Amino acid sequence: MAKVTVKIEGLKELDRALGQLPKSTAKATLRRVLKEAGEPVARAARSRAPVEDHHLVESIDVSTRLNPRQRSLHKEAGGRAFQEMFVGTNNPAGTQQEFGNSRHGPQPFMRPAWDATKQQTLDYIANSLWGEIEKSAQRLARRAARGR
Repeated sequence: MAKVTVKIEGLKELDRALGQLPKSTAKATLRRVLKEAGEPVARAARSRAPVEDHHLVESIDVSTRLNPRQRSLHKEAGGRAFQEMFVGTNNPAGTQQEFGNSRHGPQPFMRPAWDATKQQTLDYIANSLWGEIEKSAQRLARRAARGR
């Protein structure tokens, strides 16, 4: 399974702003933005997935969870970031479709979906995260004011 790592540079201000929030609030804020940002990728993947296997299309989702095999592969690759969101299928047939096997050639659907939506996805994350951080900070301030 190919590993794709995306690194966005120039977002140090966002990182500092997230660092100002309590850890659980920062994680929840990131989770909301990443889930929303992943939906266009998932929609594009669903539209490109081979339709012979409708279960494959139905299994494409945006989630913080991986199936046990994916989890072990992810752990081997050394990954755990502050917050992660995954877009893909939990169906093992998805890997066979994407990369092919001895009985059929590759029918990629995830990589073309990412290629078609990556700039929109990264722009959404960069632009939406500021608003979500501000909303989270305002909620914390309101809670603190009520607590006094």
